[in-house]
Amino acid sequence: MLPMLPRLFLLLLALAALPAQAQCPDWPTSQANLEITALQQQLKNWDTRYHRHGQSPVADELYDQSRQRLANLRHCFPQIPVTADRPLLDARGSIPHPIAHTGVEKLPDDNAVQLWLKGREGVWAQPKIDGVAVTLIYRQGRFHQALSRGDGLLGHDWSASARQIPAIPKQLPQPVDLLLQGELYQRLEQHIQSRAGSLNARSRVAGWLARKHLSRAEAQQIGLFVWDWPQGPAILSERLEQLAQLGFPEGGEYSRPITGFSEARQWREHWYRSPLPFASDGIILRQSQRPAAERWQAKAPHWIAAWKYPYAQALAHVRQVRFRIGRTGRITPLLDIEPVTLDDRQIRRVSVGSLQRWRALDIAPGDQVAISLAGLTIPRLESVILRSPQRQAIQAPAQEDFHGLSCWQPSPGCESQFLARLTWLSSKQGLDLQNIGERTWSRLIETGRIKGLLDWLTLDQAELANIAGFGKRSSSRLLESLHRARQQPFPRWLKSLGLPPSGSADLSGPWQTLALKSSQDWQDEAGIGAERAAQLTAFFRDPQVLALRATLSEAGIEGF
Repeated sequence: MLPMLPRLFLLLLALAALPAQAQCPDWPTSQANLEITALQQQLKNWDTRYHRHGQSPVADELYDQSRQRLANLRHCFPQIPVTADRPLLDARGSIPHPIAHTGVEKLPDDNAVQLWLKGREGVWAQPKIDGVAVTLIYRQGRFHQALSRGDGLLGHDWSASARQIPAIPKQLPQPVDLLLQGELYQRLEQHIQSRAGSLNARSRVAGWLARKHLSRAEAQQIGLFVWDWPQGPAILSERLEQLAQLGFPEGGEYSRPITGFSEARQWREHWYRSPLPFASDGIILRQSQRPAAERWQAKAPHWIAAWKYPYAQALAHVRQVRFRIGRTGRITPLLDIEPVTLDDRQIRRVSVGSLQRWRALDIAPGDQVAISLAGLTIPRLESVILRSPQRQAIQAPAQEDFHGLSCWQPSPGCESQFLARLTWLSSKQGLDLQNIGERTWSRLIETGRIKGLLDWLTLDQAELANIAGFGKRSSSRLLESLHRARQQPFPRWLKSLGLPPSGSADLSGPWQTLALKSSQDWQDEAGIGAERAAQLTAFFRDPQVLALRATLSEAGIEGF
């Protein structure tokens, strides 16, 4: 029974790795088969490009999330036959490893880390170097051979390139036979992972080693971190000490014994935010003692695990593409996505930026996209990772139908721009109406109380009393704020109505004075060019704006 325990534990971790918010999609079997096949093919393409050409088309974290999604879909649709999945097939070389290269299980969250640590003793933490794995073989103290990880059992001969890398010792201080496993990484100066990310460092090293000839300049940029001595002393502290004496000090410099979860989290946070000479994508948790090297296999063992850093990018499933029209008529595509978490923030929606970018990216429901945070707060669309094999045609609004003088009422197709006009009117840039924002305006529009931009001027307590959510106190506060708007100065009213930017022009009014200005008169004002002058002239002559002016005049608003 004992051999089953590690396998059972890894199965539990694999299930724990599925996103908490992931739900099985409501797809017919035929669509599920298409989606799973497309995702598996994309993963295979990424594997081929990395292992054959040293290229990383996507960040590691997006690759990991894509594999996680594939596992989730297979769990959701067990009736679909599973195609053999061999990520390391293209990495397989022709030279047998004397000792197998193990993989490493990735722990998805705090709970999984605590579960892994429970009952374990002699655990150490190390940075998880973002490089490429290598086996180094020494004979009687002299460098003999370097092998790529390959598929863990068979690797490629990297000896020619390794001899050019100064970081790999060619002669040891003792005439010993030695087999080491470690990481070749790109040397970086004062690299802080939380700020700079991995900078494509691993892919760069993989690309250098994939070439037939490694240049001297490239070789000097490669560092070595030995993380295991399979046939070394049984205790990790002794292995690290003897490795340092043999000329491999990095492991000892960046390995720390830990006694529990809090210390593991402390070192993870420290290495994530501290200057290091390499890129890292998490920490490695390693038990000091492990089985004899002859028993190692090319798969994730039970004595090592990885706890990765927080995602800088999240893989998101697009549910819907919508279009928001701003008060000036600008059309912004928005993606409604299945909720994803970045830096403890749950994200459900992200802006594409512009119609032009949306058309260039060709995003449709069902696509997988990469999301990050700009300035640690604003969701940002990075790229399309995988397109759904079943494309849905989407009709975007026509840009020519929307501009600075369109949509003064919530007529069909104008709902978004009209709401944006009201939201601007009540904002600090407009009339600065306290406690009134988009949600309040939406409710008033939905109940039919507002059908034009200035209908709120005649709202009364009796009308608000019939609207759900407007109690006596909130209604009084709303009406008081609306009443105060009447006292705002004329220039502020103009801007709240949507007056185009007017540079440093005198807007003290009254209306008739400004309305009589020609395009040339506006151009004579500082900061106003021909295009802006034409927009200002059009604003004061537009029939809809003139109707608003008449309403404000009747209401006794100063200047109109």
